[in-house]
Amino acid sequence: MIQQLSWKVGGQQGEGIESTGEIFSIALNRLGYYLYGYRHFSSRIKGGHTNNKIRVSTKQVRAIADDLDILVAFDQETIDVNYKELHSKGIIIADAKFDPQKPEDTEAQMFAVPFTEIASELGTSLMKNMVAIGATCTILNLDLSLFKEVVEEIFGRKGEAVVAKNMEAIKQGAEFMKEKLDGQTGIMELEKADGQKRMFMIGNDAIALGALAGGVRLMAAYPITPASEIMEYLIKKLPSVGGTVIQTEDEIAAATMAIGSNYAGVRAFTASAGPGLSLMMESIGLAGMTETPLVIVDTQRGGPSTGLPTKQEQSDLMAMLYGTHGEIPKIVLAPSTVQEAFYDTVEAFNLAEQYQCPVIVLSDLQLSLGKQTVEPLDFSKVEIRRGKLIQNESELAELDDKSYFKRYEVTEDGVSPRVIPGMKNGIHHVTGVEHDETGKPSEAASNRKHQMDKRMRKIENIQFDTPIYTDAKHEEADLLVIGFNSTRGAIEEAKGRLEKDGLKVNHAQIRLIQPFPTDEMMPLIQSAKKVAVIENNATGQLAKIIKMNAGNHNKIRSIVKYDGNPFLPHEIHTECKELF
Repeated sequence: MIQQLSWKVGGQQGEGIESTGEIFSIALNRLGYYLYGYRHFSSRIKGGHTNNKIRVSTKQVRAIADDLDILVAFDQETIDVNYKELHSKGIIIADAKFDPQKPEDTEAQMFAVPFTEIASELGTSLMKNMVAIGATCTILNLDLSLFKEVVEEIFGRKGEAVVAKNMEAIKQGAEFMKEKLDGQTGIMELEKADGQKRMFMIGNDAIALGALAGGVRLMAAYPITPASEIMEYLIKKLPSVGGTVIQTEDEIAAATMAIGSNYAGVRAFTASAGPGLSLMMESIGLAGMTETPLVIVDTQRGGPSTGLPTKQEQSDLMAMLYGTHGEIPKIVLAPSTVQEAFYDTVEAFNLAEQYQCPVIVLSDLQLSLGKQTVEPLDFSKVEIRRGKLIQNESELAELDDKSYFKRYEVTEDGVSPRVIPGMKNGIHHVTGVEHDETGKPSEAASNRKHQMDKRMRKIENIQFDTPIYTDAKHEEADLLVIGFNSTRGAIEEAKGRLEKDGLKVNHAQIRLIQPFPTDEMMPLIQSAKKVAVIENNATGQLAKIIKMNAGNHNKIRSIVKYDGNPFLPHEIHTECKELF
């Protein structure tokens, strides 16, 4: 028996690759296995190679596996592109329809199974993915009834006959594979899972759920990969709590609509990717100048321009910190797991209202679209904090004749009182130009300095529970490995291998990037002989930010990857070893 399995299905986009992986994953998740799935897909609706690689384990996993146990291929391209991931005892299960050819330089076994033929005889070739699942079941010795509930959930609305045919396709696929193996089953049987019930979700679902739990009632957005699932989730859920999603004409409108809604007292946000964030930059500056809460989710992808819209990258970091013209207080959060994506999104809305400034929740394609097992979320941790928002007119003192409310009052902590428009004794100006305490435009030098100082000191003492996730058991480490967003899982596995090599390794995953947690980072950096910063971009943006805030330039080395693919554990392990 094996403790973990790496399984991949591939073919042309639009022929059911995603649903194949989905059905397989959901069934195994319900047995209590931990899963991590990552889709490679083209930036078009139909056509082009796509695959779904799923890791199944009896223990928590947060990264793609280095190698591959089983490759399910619906075309020859899938074999040609992916076979080198197979280890020597790996298995290729291919559709006999395309006369599959096994590459000469692989020791993996290949079995041709008539996916399409079996499915067509049952009524439609679309069921070939179910035949493939059945063939996989034989290799893993899985009970076919395990898939009945999942098939009913997905196809039940089409009637019992459709459900029965899909289950028959699974059965015939399993029987054919059993004949191919001369009656042998379970040649890659997994150890039994613990049977615990856990969620199985992508990061975007967690972000959307976090927004809902955080009191959001409006999302304004324009669809864009890889952020669209946030919008799609909330289109279904927000109306049930009196909220709504508005698809705007562009990202400029989305950001300004979110600003207007927050100004009116409604928690609102938008979500996009790099190209959309570029369009929002002026609006982010407006939120900073008017001190209006604004939450933006940036799901990073390959750039620049349209770039690699369906591939992994982490190259928006500098843009998020410094993209706006002028200087404003800004908070940037970077969750590294699906669980953190939920809790950090909730907290983003609290921080936005407490400090009356833009808050960016930074994700990346691997975190946003990678599907993984999630422990039950603790909703008792969710709280709503609205800062200095005055919601009751009785709290407002009467104003002198013709005087205005001091919406931008200079305060010791930099945060001014805020009112909902239309409240008696709360009248004030709102403008994007520099202004005095009541909001009236003012270009006076002394006023400018007072208002700038006030705004900039808002986030000097920001309260955020875990600015850095650390696994740092060594007081003096040979190596400190630093990452952000989805690199955490691959780093964790590489760290374990480096420790087996005899190195003392600490790990820090930065979750609060702006303002930078210098006080927390300095002891970790100073106690390490060398520092490796892992990131999916070409210029080492995070490494540069660390150097700007924590110095120690001579210790810090960048390990970067920017080919559109996530880091694999062995890549980090190898490159870190080369530092010694």
